[in-house]
Amino acid sequence: MARTILAVLVGMLAAMATMKLFEFGSARLHPFAPGADPNDMAAWAAHVAGAPFAALALVVAGWTVGGYAGGLVAALISRRHRRGAALTVGALIVCAVIAVNAMFAHPLWMLIAGLLLPLPASWLGARTIARRSKESA
Repeated sequence: MARTILAVLVGMLAAMATMKLFEFGSARLHPFAPGADPNDMAAWAAHVAGAPFAALALVVAGWTVGGYAGGLVAALISRRHRRGAALTVGALIVCAVIAVNAMFAHPLWMLIAGLLLPLPASWLGARTIARRSKESA
């Protein structure tokens, strides 16, 4: 059980690092307005509302690839509950998407994608590890 908990924690770290990389790419496409306070939720809402599609799509890609990477790492570390650990990472990403959308609105397509894509991506990460384990056995 402790190994599964560790797997979820490390998987989340991998997912967050992956998502952050995609967010950096998004920030390069659509930088925060000079002089705007990054701690102000109204400034963030305005920033997201004015963002081009490509910048927003990079964020969604980060949620999805983060789900895959986090699920892959969690499944790699966990022995007994590979799929469960991976899906927990995906579910936590979905919870984070809901929390961010509660703080300030995103376009509807982003919310839908953020609710639908991380779980299957994390499952795919676990499946990748399961297939690799079968091939090496």
